[in-house]
Amino acid sequence: MGTIVWISAASLLGGVASVVLAGMVAFTARASWVHALVSYAIGALLGAVFLNLLPHAFSNAAEVPYVAGTILAGILGFFVLEKLVLWRHCHLEDCEVHTPHDDGAAALPAATHDHGRSGMMIVIGDSFHNFVDGVLIAAAFLESTQLGIVTAVAVIAHEIPQEIGDFVILLHSGYSKTAAFTLNLLSSLAMLAGALLAYFALQTMQQWISTVIALAAASMIYVAVADLIPGLHKRPQIGATVQQVSLIALGVFTIWLVGMLVGHGH
Repeated sequence: MGTIVWISAASLLGGVASVVLAGMVAFTARASWVHALVSYAIGALLGAVFLNLLPHAFSNAAEVPYVAGTILAGILGFFVLEKLVLWRHCHLEDCEVHTPHDDGAAALPAATHDHGRSGMMIVIGDSFHNFVDGVLIAAAFLESTQLGIVTAVAVIAHEIPQEIGDFVILLHSGYSKTAAFTLNLLSSLAMLAGALLAYFALQTMQQWISTVIALAAASMIYVAVADLIPGLHKRPQIGATVQQVSLIALGVFTIWLVGMLVGHGH
């Protein structure tokens, strides 16, 4: 299978399939399922970073300090983007819809309709997020099929709980289930657009692939450590902690197993 076919398939699966699965969970499943998905996603993200992305980035780098600096700059950059509400990762256990304060009025809670303003902000932020994920998937596949598949698995793992959070906000912003699903589905296509654009752009800029992979590692580290892990601390009970650690380990194991199976197959 050609590289562009792999990239297109992985981007569509990462975007569209994540939205479909997230919709099924958001509309029918228990909230406890989301907690489990978040823990699993943390393991998948960190596993992809430390078992695959970083080894590739460092082994192919002309200067290791440059790659390390790129990762550091990426983490700081994603922090700034999130501050600007352009990079929005919202999950069910920590979602609040805020509206501008008028005459000192307090921010509205998530259950209050805000006539779609917060919902549309989520769609814009999610489209940007999906576009960047598509770029990262394309860069990984251009490095190797194995790295691309592992990266796509990690992206899908963290997309599902994120999309569930997006569904909740859209519903609480006054959108119907059909409208919320349609908007999330449309924003997911940005992943395919980012992947295809990156594929053609990086064809003539091979020297940038390692840099993009380093940024992919930075984004996954940031999402796992700054966004997902803090939510787990809201459930400090021993039983919940054991479940969280077990699911994180399962996420890491999944990435390791995928890497082994794909590596033997290519």
